[in-house]
Amino acid sequence: MFSIGDIVQPRIGGATLKVVEVHEDQIVAVPASDEQAAKITLKAEDVSLYQEDGDFGVC
Repeated sequence: MFSIGDIVQPRIGGATLKVVEVHEDQIVAVPASDEQAAKITLKAEDVSLYQEDGDFGVC
């Protein structure tokens, strides 16, 4: 399950979100880039933890 502060991304793609509330089968999140934006409620099964793959920032 998810915890407050986790960075998640919808399974169908889209912007990363920061979890601000956790309920039984839902999370409430805000865009990671704008924590003052409107809250979004999603089913926990519709998101996954965000992970970057590959070498980022290496020249």
